[in-house]
Amino acid sequence: MIVDTLLQRLPPAVRRKVDEFTEAADVASHIRDPRVLRALGPSAARGLLLKRGKQGVPNLMPSGHAAHFDWTYPHDNAEMATLYKRAKQGQWDGDDLPWHLDVDPENPEVRLLPESFFDIEIAEKYAGKLSPKERTRFIHSMSAWMLSQFLHGEQGALMASAQVTESVQSFDGKLYGATQVMDEARHVEVFLRYLESKLGRLYQINDNLFTIIDAVMTDSRWDMKFLGMQIMVEGLALGAFGTMYNVTEEPLLKDLLRNVIRDEARHVHYGVVALRQHIVGELSESERQEREDWAFEVSMLMRNRFMMYEVYEEWFEHCMTRAQWRECVLAAPGLEMFRSRMFARLVPNLRDIGLLSERIMPAYQAIGLMRYFDGASARELEVESLL
Repeated sequence: MIVDTLLQRLPPAVRRKVDEFTEAADVASHIRDPRVLRALGPSAARGLLLKRGKQGVPNLMPSGHAAHFDWTYPHDNAEMATLYKRAKQGQWDGDDLPWHLDVDPENPEVRLLPESFFDIEIAEKYAGKLSPKERTRFIHSMSAWMLSQFLHGEQGALMASAQVTESVQSFDGKLYGATQVMDEARHVEVFLRYLESKLGRLYQINDNLFTIIDAVMTDSRWDMKFLGMQIMVEGLALGAFGTMYNVTEEPLLKDLLRNVIRDEARHVHYGVVALRQHIVGELSESERQEREDWAFEVSMLMRNRFMMYEVYEEWFEHCMTRAQWRECVLAAPGLEMFRSRMFARLVPNLRDIGLLSERIMPAYQAIGLMRYFDGASARELEVESLL
């Protein structure tokens, strides 16, 4: 209470910087493994403190991984070969979506998200009453923010999948990886087109998401790229896409998300197949524990990703603190559904690949994620159940 009172006396810009630094320091203080701090620390500094994703210029992320060639072209993974066949059969053209449909993001009859997705009454305690028009505009902003983060995540997946295709050590995995590069390019295309032509706005990348993408792209180890993108980012995205697919009333967006979800289900399955034997059978226990700790810290970053500070700065920075905004976000029914779906997809995959041992379970228990432990992993899920 005393700290909040002191913060309130600071100029708004200074108050925001203090809160941002405090959040970043809190994330760093919980990292127990110094190897994980070394791996995530520089990316966190670039994303959370320097805000490299919001400077309006292209980002150069150096990568030093080895490209793995095999001139014998072995058929070395039957499950990967099956995924490759499914991926070839599952290709689709973004131009075939019903782009002719009119999308009015402020039409209360066809909502991008239901008004109940966010508990506006809590925000009104601090911001004052919003008119019906303002409520509709706020839902438009929140929808555009979410889709913008989907787009940014898909660009990260595009670049990372190209690196993974170079570095994965299974030849059948390389063939499948090439199909994912095409999938991700298509996802970038359709999300960008929807944001530009239907919603008319694009939010900058969230700092936590930038940090994760930066960490994945700059790590030279092929399995860390797989773990970061295929298991963490893609797995969480699959849950997020599924949530929006189930609540939106807008038909073009629903068609778009249906097609993307079908692709993403294969991508996460790919990561589980590639990592399962490697983590359990080829890494030392010390190396496995490092990856286990890294996955937990990225889970924390992903949990914080949906604080939507970019929307807060647009709508409420003048009338409530970031702490008060976090209270609103954590109480939002739709965002709680997002978090639940995301981690319901992630936790079983971590279990399946050997990164959810008894050693790390108490950490997941402490943040309420062990309830997803017994869920189905990507290898066990059918696409229709995801939809």
